[in-house]
Amino acid sequence: MIISGAAVVSTTPWVSILIPVYNVSSYLAACVDSVMQQADGGVEVIALDDASTDGSLTQLQALAARFEGRLRVLRHERNGGLSAARNTLIEASAGAYLWFLDSDDKLLPGAIAALRRIVERDAPDLVVCDFQVWREHTRLKHRLRGELHRTTFAGRAGQLSHDRCALLAGLLMTGELHAWSKIGRRALWADDLRFPPGRYFEDMATMPQLALRARSFFYQSTPWVAYRQRGSSILATMSPQKCLDQSRGLAGLAKALDADTGGCRDNARVRLAMAHQSARNLIGAMRFLRRQPDASALAEQVRQDFCALSPLSPRQLERAYLSRGWWLRYARFHRSFGVWQA
Repeated sequence: MIISGAAVVSTTPWVSILIPVYNVSSYLAACVDSVMQQADGGVEVIALDDASTDGSLTQLQALAARFEGRLRVLRHERNGGLSAARNTLIEASAGAYLWFLDSDDKLLPGAIAALRRIVERDAPDLVVCDFQVWREHTRLKHRLRGELHRTTFAGRAGQLSHDRCALLAGLLMTGELHAWSKIGRRALWADDLRFPPGRYFEDMATMPQLALRARSFFYQSTPWVAYRQRGSSILATMSPQKCLDQSRGLAGLAKALDADTGGCRDNARVRLAMAHQSARNLIGAMRFLRRQPDASALAEQVRQDFCALSPLSPRQLERAYLSRGWWLRYARFHRSFGVWQA
C-alpha cells in the first residue's frame, strides 16, 4: 500500500493484524473469528504460536484451513514470551500499518472498516482507539464502572493532529498504554524499536516511544477492541520482578525524551503526564509490596526508580495534584511514596 495524503493504492496489505498465541485454546477461535469476519482483501492476518502446550497450534492450523489461506500461521520452536512473539510478527508482516491483537481478546464489529476510513482519509502515522472490558458475565457494577467503554486518550477525538506532545501526554495521562489500542505505520518500528524480551509491562516500555516517533495521529473515541478480563493478568499476579519491571517501565521513554529534538522533553503537559504515570507505577508496585514481609529494600528501589524517571519531584507532583483538585491522586501517591520511609 502506498499512502500519500488521502490517496491509497493497494500494492501490499494496507494493514497487518498480528496475533501472538500461547496456551489460549479456550479463546482462540473467538479471537480469530472476530478478525476474519470483517477482514477485507487488503488485510494481512498472521498468528504466531509461541510453543503452546495446550493444542493452540493445532487449533490455529484448523482455523487456517477453514479460512482457506487468509490466516497465516507461524510458530516458535521454543517459548520466547510475548515480546519475542510480537517482534517475530513485526519482521514477518508486510502491511503498511501494524495492529497487534492479543489472542484472548477480539475485535469489535466494524473496527477494521472504521480504521480503513481513517487511513484513506487522513493517513495518520498512529491511530488510537478505545476499548471495552469483556467479561463472561457483565454485571451492573461493571457497567457503572464504565467497562463497556474505556477511554485510552486524554484529548480531542475525531480529528487529525500533528501535536506529538499532546499525543504522548494524552496517552500517559490515561495510563492505557497497551499495544492493541494503537495502530501505527510500519515506519514507526524502524531501526531498533522492539518489545523488550524477558520483561513484564512490555507495552509500557514500548508504546510511548512509538508515540514519540509519530508525526501525526488520529484518536477514535470508539471501542474497537474487547479486552478479556482474566485472573491470570500481570497486575493480578504481581511478583517482586514484576514490581521492578513496572517501576522501570518508562526508562526507555526517558532516554528517548533526552534525545528528542522536537521539544517534548520540556513540554509542561508531557512532564506532568510522565510524572503521573511514574506515580501510577509506584502505587501499583507498593500495593503489592505492602503485603510482603521484609520488602523495605525493594520498596526503596521502587522509590528511587520514581525519582530517576519522573520529571517532577515527589513534592512537585503533590503540589500539581493539589492545585488541580486531584485529591484522591494526591492521597494515593502520598501514602505510597511514604511507605517504610523515615
